[in-house]
Amino acid sequence: MTNRSPVGVLVHGTTPPDKLVDVCVGIEDAGFGELWLSEDYFFLGGPTTAAMALQGTREIPVGIGILSAVVRHPAVTAMEVSTLSLAYPGRLITGIGHGVPFWTKQMGLYPKSPMRSLRAVIETTRALLAGETLTIDDGPFVFDQVSLVHPNPAGVELYAGVIGPKSLELAGEIADGTVMSVIAAPKYLEFARQHIAAGAAKAGRDAAAHRIPTFAIYRADLDGDVARAAAREALAFYLQAVGPTPMTGAYGINERLAEILGLGDLDRIAAALPEEWVDTFTIAGTPKECVGKIRAFLDAGATSVVLAPFPAEANDAILELTAADVLPHL
Repeated sequence: MTNRSPVGVLVHGTTPPDKLVDVCVGIEDAGFGELWLSEDYFFLGGPTTAAMALQGTREIPVGIGILSAVVRHPAVTAMEVSTLSLAYPGRLITGIGHGVPFWTKQMGLYPKSPMRSLRAVIETTRALLAGETLTIDDGPFVFDQVSLVHPNPAGVELYAGVIGPKSLELAGEIADGTVMSVIAAPKYLEFARQHIAAGAAKAGRDAAAHRIPTFAIYRADLDGDVARAAAREALAFYLQAVGPTPMTGAYGINERLAEILGLGDLDRIAAALPEEWVDTFTIAGTPKECVGKIRAFLDAGATSVVLAPFPAEANDAILELTAADVLPHL
């Protein structure tokens, strides 16, 4: 697809599987430039839903954002990625990250060294896709003469899904792009770009070619107050889930955030969030306001802005308004 919009959509994990293809087709038909599917445990499987989306749509790139590095053996990840990328050439993007610790710990899979595991998965997945045969016995994953029957030497885009400075440098060193979390706002994007560029320079890679799709809590409404109220609730949910991180640290608010999260109750946390935070960390408001915020994310270094509409139940109406009143101005 040429002249793609720099605005994509993240399909919610709450989407019923039997409705998924219709949702994806609607996103492509509305003119969005990218389609992303999350593998949040335990909602929808990333490779499974990507296969459904690729089959149901025509040209739109489909991203998996993201697979945890420790949930699958990288040989299995490579097999799944190669299968999809050969069936739908040039359309699959695969994001691999540390994974949300709460979920991976539920499965007893939290690694001793998340950085080592992420490096191993991206590097061995890439090697298998290139047609190499791997024998590795020193962990964190074991390979004994493993090779793919159907490799993809033409290449597959492998992105990292990371947050911290060392992980961002690793992404710049070994990945084709970095998927940014829904809490990643413009000031953090500038911070992330610097660390990605440092990693790229270390490996002799072109930092300018590194893609940075940025997920964003999103709500557009003709009534800006309605939009911001919905975004506030979503922001409270995600901040409670991830806690203080470099994404919020870039704004110097981690101590205050920790105090607010100490309230415990999600409703109380949402009520305590400063209005400025809602404005900073979400794309919410009238269509005109949303256009300005999306441009700010793009100016800060996002190569695309991937909208995560809230609430999910209003997805169709939100995207219809966005396609009519936001996309034409970007």
